[in-house]
Amino acid sequence: MTDISSAGIPSATNAEAAPVARSSVPALYRAIWRWHFYAGLFTVPFLVALAVSGMMILWIGFLDGRDGEYSLSVPAHTKTVAVSRQVAAAIEALPGARFVEYVSPRSETSPGLVRVDDDGEARMVAVDPYSGAVLESWVRRAGWYDWADDFHGSLLLGDLGDRLLEIAAGFGLVLVATGAYLWWPRGKAPKSEAFVPKLSARGRSLYKSLHRVVGFWTAGILVLFLLTGMTWTGIWGAKITQAWSTFPAEKWDAVPQSETTHAHLNHGGPKEVPWTLEQTPMPASGSEAGMTGVPAGTAVDVDSVTALAHDLGIADHGRFHVSAPGGETGVWTIAQDSMSADSHEPTADRTVHVDQFTGRILADVAFADYSLAGKTMAVGTAFHMGLTGLWNVLLNTLFCLSIVFLCVTGVVMWWLRRPKGSFRLAAPSVPNDVPLVKGVAFIALTLAVVFPLMGLTLIAVLAFDLLVASRLPALKRLYG
Repeated sequence: MTDISSAGIPSATNAEAAPVARSSVPALYRAIWRWHFYAGLFTVPFLVALAVSGMMILWIGFLDGRDGEYSLSVPAHTKTVAVSRQVAAAIEALPGARFVEYVSPRSETSPGLVRVDDDGEARMVAVDPYSGAVLESWVRRAGWYDWADDFHGSLLLGDLGDRLLEIAAGFGLVLVATGAYLWWPRGKAPKSEAFVPKLSARGRSLYKSLHRVVGFWTAGILVLFLLTGMTWTGIWGAKITQAWSTFPAEKWDAVPQSETTHAHLNHGGPKEVPWTLEQTPMPASGSEAGMTGVPAGTAVDVDSVTALAHDLGIADHGRFHVSAPGGETGVWTIAQDSMSADSHEPTADRTVHVDQFTGRILADVAFADYSLAGKTMAVGTAFHMGLTGLWNVLLNTLFCLSIVFLCVTGVVMWWLRRPKGSFRLAAPSVPNDVPLVKGVAFIALTLAVVFPLMGLTLIAVLAFDLLVASRLPALKRLYG
C-alpha cells in the first residue's frame, strides 16, 4: 500500500485527472504497486493480530514464565529433598493424579514443577525443592499466555485459522518483495530518503516517507519471522519443510522404535519439542539396545534419571524436563529446549531417551546432530519467541510495534489517496500492457509449488484481476 506521489511519479488519483501523466508511470512500477496494494489489503489484519498477540506472549512469558513459575520463589538452602519426594508431595496434594513430568528449578530460589494428569486435566504443582512442601497448583495452559499463543497460531479457529495464517504469511513475503522494489527513491528525490525519513514532509508524503524507511529497517526480520512461523503451519510446514527436515530415527543404531512420535511430548498447548524432532518416532523400551546411562543395579526412576541429567551436564545450561514413560514401551525422556524457555542458548538443546527397564540411553540428540534446517529453526524459533535474553525481548517488541506502525501508515496512505465521498477501493490502476507476463506467470507457478496455499491463492487473484475485475465496468469502478 505504498504511495508513490512523492517519489516523482504521479499518484493514481492525480493520474485519473491527467491521462498524460498516467502514461508516464512505468507499467512495471504500476503493476508491482498494484500487487503491493493487494498483498497489504489482505495481510494487514493478520499482521496486526500477530504483532499484538506476539507481544502478549513475549511479555507474559518474560514476566510470569511460560508455566507461571516466575511468580513463586523459595528461600535458598544447601540441600534439596529427593525429586521422588517432590513428586509424591504433588500427588498427595491431588489424590489420584498421574505423574507426567518433572521440571527442574530454574534457579536456587525457584520451585520445582511437577506436571500431573488429574482425571484428564493437566495441572502444574509447584514444590519447594528444599522441604518438599507444595506451594501452589494450577490448571496447565489455561492462562493469558496460552490464549495468546493459541490465537497467534490459529486465530482460535483451529485448522482454518492455521491455513489463513499460512496464506497471510506467504502474501507477507510478496509484500516485502514488492515493497523492496517500490522502496528506492525515484526521480529527483535524494537517495538518503531510502534510509532516513523526510520529517519535513507533510500529509501523505510524510506517511510515505515513514512507511518506506521503517519498512526497510524491519524487512529482514519480518522475512525471518514469516518463514520461522510458516514452518509450524499445517501444509508448508508439516507436509513439506518439516517432513523433509525431520531428524532420522535410523541414526539410533539398532534401537527399537515406537509408533508414537515426539509430538506427543507436547501434551497439547504450545509447542515444546524441537521442530526437527517433532515428527521423529520415539524409541521403545524393552531391549538391551543403547549405551550405559543409569548405573547397573540402580532403580530406574525419576531420581536416577534426574541424576543422569546432571551427570550428562544438561543441568549446566539451565532447567530441564524429565518426562515419565507412557505405556509398557515408553521411555524416560530428559529434554532441554530453548523453545521451552529452558535456556537462552539454542545450541545447548538436547533430548535424551532412557529405557524404563534397563536405564540404558537409547537416544541422545544434541543441537550438533540437527540438520542445517533443524539448526536454523532452533535458533530462528528461539529468536522469534524472544527467548535468547532481554535484548531479544526488547528488539522483538520494537519489531512488533514497527509492524503495527507499517500497517497503520499503509491504511492512512490509502485513505488519503482514495477519492473523497466514494466507496471505491481505489487500487492502483492496471497497466494497459502488463509487463513481463511470462515472468510473472513463472513466479506465480513457482510460488504455487514452494508455498502451495499462497501460490494457488495468488494465481486465483491474478486471474480474477486480469480476466474479470479489469474487464467488467462495475468491478473496474469498484476496484479502480
